[in-house]
Amino acid sequence: MDSVGSVQSAAHHRGGNRQILPERINTSVKIPGKDNGMSGAGKTEILRLGFMETMEVDGRGHIGGLLITNQNGRPLEFQCTTPVKPNRTQEILFGETLRSWLLGELIGSTLLDRVAIKPNIIITSDPNLLELRNHTSIPVACAADAKSKLAEQGGTLRIGGSLLRFHDSHQVDAESLSKQKHLIPDAADLAEPLERVREALAETVKTVFAR
Repeated sequence: MDSVGSVQSAAHHRGGNRQILPERINTSVKIPGKDNGMSGAGKTEILRLGFMETMEVDGRGHIGGLLITNQNGRPLEFQCTTPVKPNRTQEILFGETLRSWLLGELIGSTLLDRVAIKPNIIITSDPNLLELRNHTSIPVACAADAKSKLAEQGGTLRIGGSLLRFHDSHQVDAESLSKQKHLIPDAADLAEPLERVREALAETVKTVFAR
């Protein structure tokens, strides 16, 4: 299969790529104040977490949102995109890989490029977004149900009440993050910030696209 760039280029020359380029909506938010991380004497270690989700907008395609927080869950920055809708040619060419390309590579990469505060890890609830890891050096993990009985194994890491699953081709990310997991409170619920992102996207749909 041709590279993504080649497919995009071909679609562009046919004039069919105008709907597939995500743009930033004017709803970006940077929270004022210092990111002091956890309290403690001496130098403070800081861990910035990224929470990324997407949502389908009826008739318009998918939008995505990325919330950056400190390790205690305090918001630092939020970005979201305009709707992205693949054309019929792209649907045919990408086949079963369409969603991972659209949500992970295209929307995910756009959001990550546009945040001023880069996270140390990106967490999502959608396995399709794990594709983003193939296009960034930042670990990307999918949060499993907090009550999951899956045992920790290669490519997974339990933090607080959540089990994080990493991309199959980047399972070393779990080992890397395990060295920083002590910065995240034991009682942390990593699913809660994802719900915040979904609610923020739903609000964006109501206030921006309903006009």
